Amino acid sequence: MKVLNALRSNGVLGINGRNAAYTLRWNPRRLYPMVDDKLRTKRLCEEAGIPVPRLIAYAGHHFEIKRMLGALEGLDDFVLKPARGAMGNGIIVIHAREGDAFLRPGGRRVSLDDLRYHAGSIISGLYALGGHADAAMLEERLVAHPILAAISEEGAPDVRIVVFRGIPVMAMTRLPTRRSSGRANLHQGAVGAGVGLSSGRIEHAMVTYTPVERHPDSDRPLIGVEIPGFSRALEIAVRATDETGLGYVGADVVIDARLGPVILELNARPGLAIQVANQAGLLPRLRAVEEDFRPGLSVEERIEMGRQIERRAP
Repeated sequence: MKVLNALRSNGVLGINGRNAAYTLRWNPRRLYPMVDDKLRTKRLCEEAGIPVPRLIAYAGHHFEIKRMLGALEGLDDFVLKPARGAMGNGIIVIHAREGDAFLRPGGRRVSLDDLRYHAGSIISGLYALGGHADAAMLEERLVAHPILAAISEEGAPDVRIVVFRGIPVMAMTRLPTRRSSGRANLHQGAVGAGVGLSSGRIEHAMVTYTPVERHPDSDRPLIGVEIPGFSRALEIAVRATDETGLGYVGADVVIDARLGPVILELNARPGLAIQVANQAGLLPRLRAVEEDFRPGLSVEERIEMGRQIERRAP
């Protein structure tokens, strides 16, 4: 409760304020499909030269599942996911083969029939926003940079960057735990660690609303860990947001061991737990953007503006 009370006094943004003043005002409804559909986001970024996970195959209809799964021949690792899913639901990560079976992080075995059934469930809309028909995607599996892998458990961590009017205002990394079943989902028990825009280092860390300084599973220290390639992550987050035409976006970036920062997805309704992770409210930073915004600034100038706003904010 102390953390929540401190946030309230430091300009915490609530969900009603986010919806009324930011998502509804700055995100035209007609542009939502640009980020709600991960296939469209991927193509948008690829056309702009922004790195994304490689698409192996996809199926938009049940009769296409056989062809899609045929692309797995010779592959030992991949990700099967819904194009229109939310909160990480419906994602299956495969990191190895064992005979005719595939292995998920943690050792759970999955058969080809399991994958076929899961792909059918995705297409039927089981994991899609609003339950609408969906498409199943096979992507290359990203492998976390060793620095981030060392402070995560089982799954792949990501970096969430909130971008307002093309200016990054707050960042955190979400670190999977055993409690979160290897998923970078704060509501399921992943660590939310606030990252300074200027320092690129973890400055605070929380599990739900409890401050922590070490990872709950490995006991490795978190505070002060530098996010590899963080400046590049800010750059591609801003550039990807520019491509969508949306004004208030959460960009999720994975720091891949081989590729470096890669855009995983974009969100037109980014959650508010990033404030808890940073022990700081979004409102002072968002209002500073509205006061300081000038059209025509380069990506580099806008990143620097975001850093300056962070230094001034409470």
